[in-house]
Amino acid sequence: MAAQIAELNHVRIEHNDAQHQQRENDGHHSHSHVSETIRVDVIHPENEKEGTDDHVGPFTKEVMDFELPKRFTLPLTLTPYDGLGDPKKFLKKFRSIMIVNGASDTILCRCFPNYLDGPTLEWLCALPAGSISRFQQLAKLFEEHFAGSAIYLHDSDYLNTIKQGQNESLKDYMTYFTKIAISILDLHPEVHLHALKSGLRPGKFQETIAIAKPKTLAEFWERAKRQIDIEELRQAQKSDRTTYRDDDKTPTSKKGFKVTPRFDSYTQFNAKREDIIKEILNSKLIKPPRKAGTYQDTKNVDKSKYCAFHQKHGHTTDDCVVAKDLLERLAAGPP
Repeated sequence: MAAQIAELNHVRIEHNDAQHQQRENDGHHSHSHVSETIRVDVIHPENEKEGTDDHVGPFTKEVMDFELPKRFTLPLTLTPYDGLGDPKKFLKKFRSIMIVNGASDTILCRCFPNYLDGPTLEWLCALPAGSISRFQQLAKLFEEHFAGSAIYLHDSDYLNTIKQGQNESLKDYMTYFTKIAISILDLHPEVHLHALKSGLRPGKFQETIAIAKPKTLAEFWERAKRQIDIEELRQAQKSDRTTYRDDDKTPTSKKGFKVTPRFDSYTQFNAKREDIIKEILNSKLIKPPRKAGTYQDTKNVDKSKYCAFHQKHGHTTDDCVVAKDLLERLAAGPP
């Protein structure tokens, strides 16, 4: 391989090896620089000066002939760019870290390949030979080529744009929020929590969070989980009420109408369904339905049977299809 590419790869390999060694010997490196750095001895291949004048590689001969300061230090705080993420932000981080370490424009050019990985490094090596003389040239080409990569990843600022919809359940809001949050690298928990709270729809739960002031995501999730359970109980009750209203429209000539079970099998609870229903009603998590429905003949009601859920005679709580469906949904939990 040509001397220029060989040198780029050599410095990059030393940089990667130094990173690994740095993690194992944390605390033993020099603190002479503001950012975390590793000292790299610049080695010039013996055949570099003996080679021909054929110029291979993106940088001009002037850039490659520039002698780096003795025992120049490469910062370790920047993760190599692999083609994912905003190239503008990467360039900004690279410049700021290198400038703090006293890097000139030529040094920026020489060090930039060390912070590229995979397809981005291949892109750099494929640029026209001797076409880059200043870092600004390289930065412009880099930004233009990888501009499309910015759309694939969100950053923490994007979380502040996520708001709970007027009719969106807390569960749906948190599911979408979490999906975006886990795709953000190095997301700080405090930033995560602040954005999550800020996106809540105005209402009782938002007021509860404002008063409780959870300091961790775990604390917030515990309160959110209880609220989600309450919302799902209310939704189940609302669905049952809709069923009853539909039943009220059934012609009176249809005798013996029965509610169709929604499940093929039901969970066997340790306690009786009647006791569980009573406990839920007593806790006021849900309210009893207003009507029992028209599936029972009110003229010939069996007074020996009573449903704690409908609070009417005619069938038992254990045989009540609506109550059994409700408990089954609650037992199954979130889908």
